Amino acid sequence: MKITGIKGFSDVFPEEVESWQLAEAEARRILSVYNFAEIRIPILEKTELFSRSIGETTDIVEKEMYTFGDRDDNDALLTLRPEGTAGVVRAYVESEMYKFEPVRKLYYMGPMFRRERPQKGRLRQFHQIGAEALGRGDPFIDAEILLLLHDYLEALQLTEPSLQLNSLGCADCRPAYRARLLEFLRQRAAGLCDNCRRRIERNPLRALDCKEPGCIAATADAPSIIDGLCAACREHFDVVQRLLRETGVAYSLNPRMVRGLDYYCRTTFEWTSTRLGSQSAVAAGGRYDGLVEALGGPAIPGVGFALGVERLVLLLRALEPREATGPGLFIAWVGVNGRDWAFPLAHRLRQKGLSVELEGEARSLKSQMRRADKLKARSVLMVGDDELQKGKVILRNMANKQQEEISLANVETALLAKKVD
Repeated sequence: MKITGIKGFSDVFPEEVESWQLAEAEARRILSVYNFAEIRIPILEKTELFSRSIGETTDIVEKEMYTFGDRDDNDALLTLRPEGTAGVVRAYVESEMYKFEPVRKLYYMGPMFRRERPQKGRLRQFHQIGAEALGRGDPFIDAEILLLLHDYLEALQLTEPSLQLNSLGCADCRPAYRARLLEFLRQRAAGLCDNCRRRIERNPLRALDCKEPGCIAATADAPSIIDGLCAACREHFDVVQRLLRETGVAYSLNPRMVRGLDYYCRTTFEWTSTRLGSQSAVAAGGRYDGLVEALGGPAIPGVGFALGVERLVLLLRALEPREATGPGLFIAWVGVNGRDWAFPLAHRLRQKGLSVELEGEARSLKSQMRRADKLKARSVLMVGDDELQKGKVILRNMANKQQEEISLANVETALLAKKVD
C-alpha cells in the first residue's frame, strides 16, 4: 500500500527549492547588514511556554497547537512550536544572556506547526524567517525593524506588498480602551460569531482580529485604539511614523490590526499582498515589552517580526518562475577506457567546486546526450577510445551547440578557466 504524506505537511521539490534558497540567502544578507545574529531554537517546547506568552484565549492555544504528553513524564505536556518569538525569549532568559549583553539582535529560520485548515499560503507545517531585538524600548529600533523588512522585500523585487501600521498602547492606556471596546461589543454581541461572543469578556480586542464576515461588519465602527493612546505611547508612535516618512517607506494606519498574540503592545505591523488571497500577510510583528518578564526574566523590552516563507515563495514564483538548475558539466563517456578516465576527472573537478554529473552504466553517446539535455547541463564533455588515442576530448556548449577540442593534458585547467559551472 502506498504511504502518502500528512494533510497540511508539504514536500518542497527541486523546482521550488531555488526560490526558498533565494529567500533565505537574501534574508541572511540583510539581517547581517542590520547586525542580527542567528539563533537556533528547538521545535519542541513545554506547552506552558506558549500558553503563558501567546495567551490562553488565542485561537493558537485553544485550537491549533500540536500538544502531547511526554512518554517518560505523563504530567509534562509538550508542543511543537507554533511560532518562534516565545522560544527565542525563553532561550534569552534561560541562558541569562541579558547579564553580559542586555541588547541582543537575534534571528531564526525554520518550521512552525499549527493545526489549521490547510489552504493556499497556510499549511500545518509552515516555515518562518523571524528576528527579535531585545533590550531596546525606543521607537528607533521599531523603525529599524520596518526598514529592514522594506529593504528585504525590495532586494527580492517584491514591491507590491504594503505596510499597515497600528499601536496597541501599553498597560497604562489599554485598560481604558478595553473597557470602551467591551461596552461597544456587548451592544453588538448578536452580530458576532460564537468564538467572539465567548471570548469578549476575557479578551475583547480579539473580536477586531476575527476574519468572520459577520464580526467584521459588526465591528466596522468600533472605537479606535489609536484615539485612546496615552502621551508616552502617542509620542512613541509618532516618532515611528516620522522615521518612516523621512526614509521614504510608505505605510497606512489600520486601527483594527491587533494581531493574534497576547504579548503585543505599542507598535504592531503587517506587510500584506493582494496576490495571496485571504492569507494576505507576508510579514508581521510588533513590540512585546512585557514578554521577557512574563517568562521569568527582568523587565526588558523587545520587538520583532516573522516572515512566512511559503507566502514569499508564492510571490517570488509568480514574479519570475524558477526552474531547478542542472549540472555545469555532464561527462559523456563511451567504452571502459573512457569511463575509467572520466570517473576520477569528475571527482577532481568536484573537489575544485564544479558541479559534474556522469552515468555509471554503459549507454550510447546519443542516449547520454539526451540525458544531459534533460538534466539541463550547460556543457557536455565527450570522451571515448578515439579521443583518448588522439589526446583530445570534445567540449560541447549545450546552449549554442558549439564544440571545441581540449587537450587531455590541459582539460582541468581549461574547464576551470571556462567556468563551465
